[in-house]
Amino acid sequence: MANPDRPTSQRADSGPRRRRPKFLSSLAGFGVTFGAMFKRPITESYPENPGPVKPRYHGRHQLNRYADGLEKCIGCELCAWACPADAIYVEGADNTEEQRFSPGERYGRVYQINYLRCIGCGLCVEACPTRSLTMTNHYEMADDNRADLILEKHQLLAPLQEGMTPAPHPRAEGSTDADYYRGNITSEGLRKLPITDVSK
Repeated sequence: MANPDRPTSQRADSGPRRRRPKFLSSLAGFGVTFGAMFKRPITESYPENPGPVKPRYHGRHQLNRYADGLEKCIGCELCAWACPADAIYVEGADNTEEQRFSPGERYGRVYQINYLRCIGCGLCVEACPTRSLTMTNHYEMADDNRADLILEKHQLLAPLQEGMTPAPHPRAEGSTDADYYRGNITSEGLRKLPITDVSK
């Protein structure tokens, strides 16, 4: 039983409801269309002239090289372990003096990224200990074939720049793998560091 002392509020459905004429409902629906008719059109000439991309945009991945052309990937598989979508597959192999692809003991013999699974989170980039894996601004990756969206190592490797020699090849003369990790390698070879006099 309702409390007689409690003030009753008017219900939303009480009383006659005012009905809007049907033609006014149609005009309200076309309000956005009519408003856009008198605005200056924004024409984008895509794909002939694609617009700029933000510098921090996470696009297609890239496997980077050192300045002499050796690969930065050491086949550690940390990127594959960090991927929440299980989109990366890596097989490592040992380097030899006759076949050296990276300055360390191992290199990535097989490297695949399945862009049907990749969510572009960038966790693989954070997990990479040698900064081998980065994400570029390239975003045009649509395809009509699922198999073409699984990129292999040769598709992900960064292009050779001037002064680089394609792997495999020996390390720079007189260098160790630590020199590569410390950034002491240039396209000409081992950077000669100034000798400091510790006696002073």
